[in-house]
Amino acid sequence: MSADRPGESLSSGRGPTVAWVRRRLTRPAARSRRTPPAGPSPQAFGLASARVRRTVGGPRLAALALVLALAACSGGPGTLSTEPAASDDLTVRVGALTGPTGMGLAALIRGQVEGEVGPVTVAASIVGTPDEITPALVRGELDAALVPANLAAVLQARTDGGVRAAAVTTLGVLSVVEAGDSVHRLDDLKGRALLTTGRGATPQYVMDFLLARAGLAGQVGLDYRSEPAEVVAALVDGRSSLGVLPEPYVSIALAKDPGLRVALDLTAQWEELAPGSQLVTGVLVVRRQFAEDRPEALRRLLDGYAASVAFTRDHPQAAAQGIAALGIVPDAAVAEAAIPRCHIVALTGQAMRTALSGYLQVLYRADPASVGGALPPDSFYEAA
Repeated sequence: MSADRPGESLSSGRGPTVAWVRRRLTRPAARSRRTPPAGPSPQAFGLASARVRRTVGGPRLAALALVLALAACSGGPGTLSTEPAASDDLTVRVGALTGPTGMGLAALIRGQVEGEVGPVTVAASIVGTPDEITPALVRGELDAALVPANLAAVLQARTDGGVRAAAVTTLGVLSVVEAGDSVHRLDDLKGRALLTTGRGATPQYVMDFLLARAGLAGQVGLDYRSEPAEVVAALVDGRSSLGVLPEPYVSIALAKDPGLRVALDLTAQWEELAPGSQLVTGVLVVRRQFAEDRPEALRRLLDGYAASVAFTRDHPQAAAQGIAALGIVPDAAVAEAAIPRCHIVALTGQAMRTALSGYLQVLYRADPASVGGALPPDSFYEAA
């Protein structure tokens, strides 16, 4: 396998290295996020991120501005700050992750949409890892955040109910990718081996659950790698013919090697095998104090987010440009290809509760610690 070349086309037939795959996701990201300052540990809650402030709605659209937000060092894990709300009652400070979890928010941040119930100002901090969002939310420096589904439950437990789920934002983003055309249902995996990632984490729990539901427990080999980029490289250079990948790595692999195909969408498999719940990746959480003190701001945020999701699904090319500009997925072509398989949604109320509670029950049975040690109480689910 030959060395990469700077600027090599995504559609080139050359086999990628792991470093090449990483660059597809990180190359422009410096425009939208910055490396957090060194600290004694993640528990020290250091945060440095690009902050994107955008007023959404009619004549209030403001110019995009980037400023560096440096978190204070006060507060600690498990104790919610009672910091006063932002001076503007319709300004909502939202943390978002790069990758699929944050994709549905981009159009709202950039003012490509406006909600029906009125304008809302979104001050969004886009960062690379949940460890950069969690402390800011706990300390009251964020009002809301888009986080992995299991982290939402963990935050609820660690803050004694100080964090609530307001919406499911992303369903499953995992797919089985094949070099060939032999896999069309889960049964076709019997006796086969797949490369995957996430040992001891949600990707493993999802695969274990689906294989057990399909009657395939112990009959499919799962060969774990440390990161999705390794799976992409192995699929493209022919070292493996089957792999489980999340978006946007699926889109990177397909663009790099036209001989690869999505054999199974695991979101669809979940719906078939586990009616009454859904495979959930991302959740919009809010601080309880914010939800109780500023219900109108929350209502406008959820309405604006729903409009943003609709725009993203209906206009993927335009949405992908905004996603790339914010560094959420730095390559616009990859973002556009990934949007349909990211299953971006805006589920609130009972629909949110049904989808999320069923999914958390699966994780709890696999590993109680993955959801904070116990299933969340009814108060965790914010009413519509």
